[in-house]
Amino acid sequence: MEMVQKSGQMGVPVTVLDREVVVGFNRERLEEILGSMSASRPPFGLRIADARTIAMKQGGLPVFGAYVGEVRPGSIAGRLGLKPGDIITELNMQPIHTSQELEASLSKLTTGARIQLVFARGGQTLSAEGVYR
Repeated sequence: MEMVQKSGQMGVPVTVLDREVVVGFNRERLEEILGSMSASRPPFGLRIADARTIAMKQGGLPVFGAYVGEVRPGSIAGRLGLKPGDIITELNMQPIHTSQELEASLSKLTTGARIQLVFARGGQTLSAEGVYR
């Protein structure tokens, strides 16, 4: 249903990259979008999910934020000190309630932008600052 709402299409596959919807397998268009994404901003280096969903699956109380499942070594996220299990709650003084909010906020960053993160780790609230490159 989400793809039908975003694209107005029922075709398979439907791919959404950088807010661009590609219906069907259009290799040229996918490469074009991926090329423009890598030129405009480097990958942040995280696999994330909604913290609320993860907490509920683990039988915990619902929490809000983006749950870090994986951090790519040498990535921006890795250099900021993020680790699997962290929950990102704020990016550049903007609250993060879901993984989609984090993705949307990251998509607005360009190379050289300052990054200020607030995240939870093991009951502590931590912060990290860096540059998006």
